[in-house]
Amino acid sequence: MKNSVREAFTVNLPRILWGATLLTLPVTSFRWFPFLGEGTFVRPLSLYPLAVLLPLLLIQVRRGNIKLNWADALIPFGMLVLFIFAATSFGALIDPIPLRGQTYSGRAIRALATLLIGISFFISAVWMNKGEDDFRFTVRWLYAGLCLDLAWSGLQATTFYTGLLNKEMVTHWQLAFSMRELVRTNRISGLAYEPAWLAGQLATTFIPFLFAAVLTNFRITRLKWMEPVLLGLALLVVLATYSRGGLLTTVAAAGLTFLLFGFDLIRVAWIWFINGFRGQLLNILFRIGIITIVFGVFAGAFLFLGQKNFFRRLWETDAENLSEYLVDINAGARGAYSAGALSAFEDYPLAGVGLGASGFYIYQNLPDWALTTVPEIAKQMSPENRLYPNPKNLYVRLLAETGLIGFFLFIAFQFHVLGDMLNLLQRNESWTRFAAVAGVFAWLAITFYNFTQDSLTTPNIWLVSGILVGLAETSSAASGDVAFQK
Repeated sequence: MKNSVREAFTVNLPRILWGATLLTLPVTSFRWFPFLGEGTFVRPLSLYPLAVLLPLLLIQVRRGNIKLNWADALIPFGMLVLFIFAATSFGALIDPIPLRGQTYSGRAIRALATLLIGISFFISAVWMNKGEDDFRFTVRWLYAGLCLDLAWSGLQATTFYTGLLNKEMVTHWQLAFSMRELVRTNRISGLAYEPAWLAGQLATTFIPFLFAAVLTNFRITRLKWMEPVLLGLALLVVLATYSRGGLLTTVAAAGLTFLLFGFDLIRVAWIWFINGFRGQLLNILFRIGIITIVFGVFAGAFLFLGQKNFFRRLWETDAENLSEYLVDINAGARGAYSAGALSAFEDYPLAGVGLGASGFYIYQNLPDWALTTVPEIAKQMSPENRLYPNPKNLYVRLLAETGLIGFFLFIAFQFHVLGDMLNLLQRNESWTRFAAVAGVFAWLAITFYNFTQDSLTTPNIWLVSGILVGLAETSSAASGDVAFQK
């Protein structure tokens, strides 16, 4: 009896907690977090089960019940983290003037805490994915979380576009768990804080696995229709967010992944398509119908997105230079914040000003055009405003806060992760190819996504990378054992 209880504690409880982490992943701004101010919007609900999972794993390791992966990618990752702590310590010597009640020490502690949260997601993903069985478990629970997200997105769409549900009532439902009410412009935000967060989450975490399943014809369950249906629904939700960054990230990552891994499929489809025009009239009409449907889908998406004025501005503009174009498309504030943060990099190019400190340099270094043409900047410059600014771009933030050294350590870590993903292809198994394709899609999406966000807390930039690193380490160990036996 004791042995069965111990086995359940060793095996089942960590899996339950990991499944709960994945299931709650879509909730990015959970209202009920202690010790956090109203201005803290990144509040992953998944942090609750994760906070129990990691100590539990360490206790079991100490007792010798389990063995954890110590992947090679943890070496560049560890170097990056150690340097960030060192750069933040050096930043204390600069000690910038407090801004709107914010001091360097307070911002540094806050930023390091967010980094530790991101590390927790990455490490847990590495440790909880040791092989095919763990990987299948992970993807199934990711799909479960996605289904919850799609269901809530459907509820929001029903509220916005039909009269079946009262908007005020649904807003109260959402405020029961989220920091944010329904978006007033009728944009779908799902379980995330805002539409852009939902689109980024879908592009970097969920769509990679669905796209890879369709491209490689690999299925996690016996339901052959599930992945294509979920992929179609996820893409519709991305459209309904009207997030320009999310859409561009999804399209770019999908296109590049298809070119890298879908060449054989492209060749076979092209041969089938061309040969059909040499046959019977019915085959010719069928292919003409396919062309019509494809163009109809793209035209429909274009018209759907064009309903929103801020989306039409991407192509309807009279701007004569880049700064005017950024203002016209409502990206002027983002561009101005990034430009202001880069001034900190120019002053301290090697080690930066310390994690979380770039905001102290933004307002005083905003470009001149932003002061007169961007209403958001004028509002933020008001003495009554208490907002602490951030760069809105992770690469700019790393340059400003950790300098060239921290930036290149981050890039080195990212390419190490990519190498681990591609190494999975050497095993020549259907599930490892599926994992590699999903990983590369997510890696590309994260690369683009980081141009539009600067948070180290969000699980999007850590989770899939950690999953693939864990699989790659186990795969490399298994290959090494086989080679040694030979």
